[in-house]
Amino acid sequence: MFPISKASLSLFCGLLCSVAGMAQATEQKAAQNTAQNTAQTATQPTPGASLTVYAAGDIADCRYGPGPVYPVAKTADLLFPLLQQDSAARVLALGDNAYQKGSLAEYNHCYQPTWGKFKDRTHPSPGNHEYQTPDAQGYFDYFGAAAGPDKRGYYRVQLGAWQVYSLNSNLKDLAQQQQLAWLKQELANNPARCALAYWHHPMFSSGPHGNSKSKNVPELWNLLAAAKVDLILNGHDHHYERFAAQDANGQTDSADGMVQFVVGTGGSGLYEMKALKKNSKAAQDKELGVLKLVLKEDGFDWQFLPVAGGSFADSGSQACH
Repeated sequence: MFPISKASLSLFCGLLCSVAGMAQATEQKAAQNTAQNTAQTATQPTPGASLTVYAAGDIADCRYGPGPVYPVAKTADLLFPLLQQDSAARVLALGDNAYQKGSLAEYNHCYQPTWGKFKDRTHPSPGNHEYQTPDAQGYFDYFGAAAGPDKRGYYRVQLGAWQVYSLNSNLKDLAQQQQLAWLKQELANNPARCALAYWHHPMFSSGPHGNSKSKNVPELWNLLAAAKVDLILNGHDHHYERFAAQDANGQTDSADGMVQFVVGTGGSGLYEMKALKKNSKAAQDKELGVLKLVLKEDGFDWQFLPVAGGSFADSGSQACH
């Protein structure tokens, strides 16, 4: 064995300490990056307490890329600090969450770097673009259990005092009849002063897609209207619009009608609206943003939040039925 001088031993210890220090610094940096890129861990909402949700659809468009200058990054940057400030807040994704086909690759490439930062705070709904991948497999693979049981695309959650129904407007025939039967039973089994439902295709819209042209959306609308649900959220047309409370026939009904929002402003390209439909109370097609809802025990507050540089404003309050 060769003798080791004190100088060599000191040099060896110095190198070892330096490596250890670098490793510790690397771990700390990685932890900081994780914290900076992930919204605060969600806490369980307190039953009956007011709770904030943020909603939008038509979100991550791979044609525009996932980078920080692209539209979807602007809405993600809007939401991220708000969610960090409120660990109980939730996000409702209103469908067409990843373009063009809702594949798992598109979710990972375009949605995950942006809205994926708060994936564990998100209650999703599928859009028609999700079903351009057979059986919306990319959507169900990405969201997993959060997308609801049995890959059917609909489920119920309770958020504060509200019963919240995420529905699937892409279903037809037997699958649609099963959804309607499930919804009817859930509404009967979970009575609440306040309830909202959301899905992708709107019943009413002043955008280029216009009012619903399929029978499955009126079937959902009519069932919910009969149960006196308070609030409906949709996407599909890429603009923002709020309608007055309406009944099953689209007539104004301030006592028992449902207020509908179209919030297709999550990050994909916006559509130019046509002439405003009857009972449309506020609308814009120039600014991306999200709808903020404060779900209270006996009502809700709403506010459209534009991305940085935007100025459109729409806000108010309404009591539940």
